[in-house]
Amino acid sequence: MSCPWAKIEKPEPINLEEIISEEVARELQAKEEKKFKSQIEGTGNFIITKESEDLPLNDLSLTSNGTENDEMIARTLQMQWDKEYDEHLKRTEEKFNGASKVSISFENYRRCPLVDCSSDSEKEEIVDIRDRKDWDRFDAVKREFDSIPQCGYKIKSDGKMVTKHDGVMSGRKNACKLLSFPPEFQTGDGENFDLKLSNKVFNSLKMHSKHEQARRRKFHDKKEDQATATFGFDQPTRLILLKMINNQLLSEINGVISIGKEAVILHANFDPLFPFDSKDCVIKVFKTTLCEYKQRDQYISNDHRFKDRIGKQTAKKTVHIWAEKEMANLMRLEKAGIPCPRVVKLKKHVLVMSFIGENGRAAPKLKDTLMQPADYIIAYDQVVQGMKKLFDEANLIHGDLSEYNILWHEDQCYFIDVSQAVEQCDESAFSLLHRDCRNVTNFFTKKGVPEVLSPEDLFKSISGCDFSEQIALSKMKESFKVKPHLLDKPGIEFKYNFDTAWEQSQLGVIPPVHSVTQELDLNVNKVIQEDTILVESPKA
Repeated sequence: MSCPWAKIEKPEPINLEEIISEEVARELQAKEEKKFKSQIEGTGNFIITKESEDLPLNDLSLTSNGTENDEMIARTLQMQWDKEYDEHLKRTEEKFNGASKVSISFENYRRCPLVDCSSDSEKEEIVDIRDRKDWDRFDAVKREFDSIPQCGYKIKSDGKMVTKHDGVMSGRKNACKLLSFPPEFQTGDGENFDLKLSNKVFNSLKMHSKHEQARRRKFHDKKEDQATATFGFDQPTRLILLKMINNQLLSEINGVISIGKEAVILHANFDPLFPFDSKDCVIKVFKTTLCEYKQRDQYISNDHRFKDRIGKQTAKKTVHIWAEKEMANLMRLEKAGIPCPRVVKLKKHVLVMSFIGENGRAAPKLKDTLMQPADYIIAYDQVVQGMKKLFDEANLIHGDLSEYNILWHEDQCYFIDVSQAVEQCDESAFSLLHRDCRNVTNFFTKKGVPEVLSPEDLFKSISGCDFSEQIALSKMKESFKVKPHLLDKPGIEFKYNFDTAWEQSQLGVIPPVHSVTQELDLNVNKVIQEDTILVESPKA
């Protein structure tokens, strides 16, 4: 007790029967030990069996006090101590090596070698467990490959020679090495069948794995950290959407309608206080991070509305211009009377438009719609009329018109995705128009629409001229285009009769340009010689 005045706990009551039973058990145990000792002294024989080795010391039966019995007991005790020491040494070796590829063996420090301390069955078991590091079939391949001597070949029992460059053996070894690739490299399950890879295939996969690792390390920066699972929803984008909700433009954002290479389409609801004829709307978020579409500059550089704003800008600002161009083109389509989504608001790269559909379900694309043959005829006529209005009244060419960018809703075709639309003065305008005609013709021909115009006829009905004439005209312009640094040079005169060239192009003959180019070359050479004489004259 820590204190003499502390309270003493009351002892627990003990049953008298339990005390009596314990005393009886001790008396019986003493009688048995006395009887067993008398039997040992009477026989005088002592045998150490295999079972006696595993018994503790107090259980070993001593027969007599002779030197032979003492030696046998000492050997038994020494064997047990050596066995315990070797087991401790084995655990120390495994802990020291761990998962290291280079291992250190404590075999020389064993008190009892494996050959002497165990029987044949135990020796086979130890070899099978300790020397085998792989549990699958690749372990046998490794042993077979290691059995080849340093000379590089060996002769089998059947007389065949196997080298270290054997195709089957190398293929299996390469398949084993394939499992050591990084976890993000999907190698598949090659353990359940005899997989063999040639050196060429394995080296290609190895190089691809290294390139992918380098790309992942390089790409793991702000873009990957900011981009979320919804393909482009970084922190600034979420902030813009939150401000739209706080400004009572939107009430809620429901989910993703579709994900494209350049934008994510979301379904949302207008705020009840916002004046609009429908509660549903569409949010088009152009990707600023992890974007797959990299060809925006060629559609903006020749557009007079935005070409002064394009230049050495970041990819994010280019996306802002791209979204503004989509809004401007949609407003042109709406003004021309072409069915399309109505623009509600644009904030940087987030565009809010009217929803085409009903009951929260978006209208299907033309490629996903199952219609009657009569409906396909109606759709074809509407698409052709829309292309003509787009060319004549909106002064635009879609540039990517196909069944993927046309919606079908209430027996009406709606044009979408017009961010890449260009004006007629663009250098590639007529090539894009011909591509649109080809896409439309191919789709409706597959659907069995009768009297579908060919791409050339459709191009002529929209633009009023043949596609070959436009190509010839563009070639002539390229042929007679004077280099910008030669325009202000004195002595260079560009003589070209456009009316004559146009008449010849209508006849299918491109006028010869050799005389003009030769004259230009002569004038240029003459100017260069004069400049050279003026530069060298002071030295003279």
